[in-house]
Amino acid sequence: MASRLLTVGAIGALLVAGIFGYSAMNKGATAQSDPAAGNVITLHRGNGTEPSSLDPHRSAGTWENNIIGDMFLGLYTEDQQGLPILGVAETHTTSEDGLVHTFTLREDEVWSDGVPVTAHDFEFALNRILDPEMAAEYASLLYLIKNAAPINAGTAEEGQTLGVYALDDHTLEIHLERPAPYLPQLLTHYTTFAVPQHVVERYGDTWSRAGNMVSNGAYMLADWVPNDHVRVVKNERFFDADNVSIEEVYYYPTDDASSALRRFRAGELDLNTDFPIQQNQWLLENMPEERRVAPYIVTSYIAVNVQAPPFDDIRIRQALAMAINRDVIAYQIMGIGQEPAYTLVPPLIPNYTPPRAFFADWPMQQRIDRARELMREAGYGPDNPLQFEFRYRESIDNRRIAVATAGFWGEIYTDVSLINTEPATHYDDLQSGNFQVGGAGWVADFPDAENYLFLLNSNSGLLNYGNYNNPEYDALLDQAANTIDLIERAETLARAEAIIMDEMPLIPTIYGVSRSIVGLHVIGWEDNAVNIHRTRFISLDESQRAEQPSFVDQIMRWFN
Repeated sequence: MASRLLTVGAIGALLVAGIFGYSAMNKGATAQSDPAAGNVITLHRGNGTEPSSLDPHRSAGTWENNIIGDMFLGLYTEDQQGLPILGVAETHTTSEDGLVHTFTLREDEVWSDGVPVTAHDFEFALNRILDPEMAAEYASLLYLIKNAAPINAGTAEEGQTLGVYALDDHTLEIHLERPAPYLPQLLTHYTTFAVPQHVVERYGDTWSRAGNMVSNGAYMLADWVPNDHVRVVKNERFFDADNVSIEEVYYYPTDDASSALRRFRAGELDLNTDFPIQQNQWLLENMPEERRVAPYIVTSYIAVNVQAPPFDDIRIRQALAMAINRDVIAYQIMGIGQEPAYTLVPPLIPNYTPPRAFFADWPMQQRIDRARELMREAGYGPDNPLQFEFRYRESIDNRRIAVATAGFWGEIYTDVSLINTEPATHYDDLQSGNFQVGGAGWVADFPDAENYLFLLNSNSGLLNYGNYNNPEYDALLDQAANTIDLIERAETLARAEAIIMDEMPLIPTIYGVSRSIVGLHVIGWEDNAVNIHRTRFISLDESQRAEQPSFVDQIMRWFN
């Protein structure tokens, strides 16, 4: 145990170093966002995880969306409440059958190099992401576009083209396979964004590097120092540039939420998209206004590789699902608003009531007893436990959940090895099938049940981590996709979800909440269900910056 006894001289040295170091650090942070001083107005955003790419067609994470959505503007974009509003599109009309959507593009929309943004850029981009050679993880999200699925699978017949047509420079027509009332929400997603054809064709795969990339949103890429920061600067050619206050944004990878909180308190970060659960009570008592917790359309779940024996046995999957005490995870381990999940689709999704797992209302002991029976039927017992690996993303919270989950499973004749990796590696393992059981989660791209249930469609590619394949399930999703009546569509989707809540190719655990720490001087951050906060709507008011305890006060408080 380290001693807390310090000499008077040592304390003095610490205090002197702290006074000058802390003061200099805070002066620097304030000066960067002080327009009166003639300096650049800079926002420092803690952004969770290092992006794997800033190419909209090669990205898949919410942390990448935070950056890409600041740099690019789709046909639609999000307002401060996370609701869809027109972006590049000035008008949007729909045919009577809901299958043909026509967009008139803004005539003042240009790329950051001054080249006009045209309908041809959108046509080029949507064909690009669906090109089989791109192997885009999110391509299946666009299968509602006419002929998208066979084109992406490489099975399109001769003359079969994608239903996206540039009628002229400012008119785009999109033909759908089926009516999609959620299309405006989908068009806010970066998979649907235009990319600059003239730049992509010039630089190829390196087009998205700093120095090459051009964008059409409020910001453009200045530099990217891997594992340190991504920096963007205001795009003066953006059509609404006059209303964009923040001139420069740094996005920092902040996988370590505890470290990020310390940086926030020191004035190095203006906000962070997470905070450690262990600090929740302290934040409630000391920084209640900076602590931001809100309902969020996200479900945490455990992916199961149904192609890897013995997890192809439904009895094993059901037993693992029953044994997890979701109340403990939601209320004791997390405890800031999360709820136990017995469905994949969370309760915030409109026009839909998800069917719960058949054991949801059983007492915990009844679930354990039945899980043990199933394990014995499958050939396992106290003298012959099932040994397997549980992979999870590296973080303090995920580690606590993983340890608890392994403990729950230990009650039903298992011997679990825990393996943690950083997020990019973890998801690479899930997508490649290099796992037995692994932690995952899904944040809705748009608030519709289909956006969750498509994860287990057999043609969903890399997003169907366990390679689940059930023709009956696929048929119900197809039926729902071609149903216009919202009530009938919801009933069909619920029948599909009931199948997976019985077969458990994935195991829902908790419904999440968004949690952030946001400085009082950050104006325009509005909590919303999709947890999207575009920097173009944010400003800084340094007069509102909360005063943190001085370094001297912190040292003396610790010493006393």
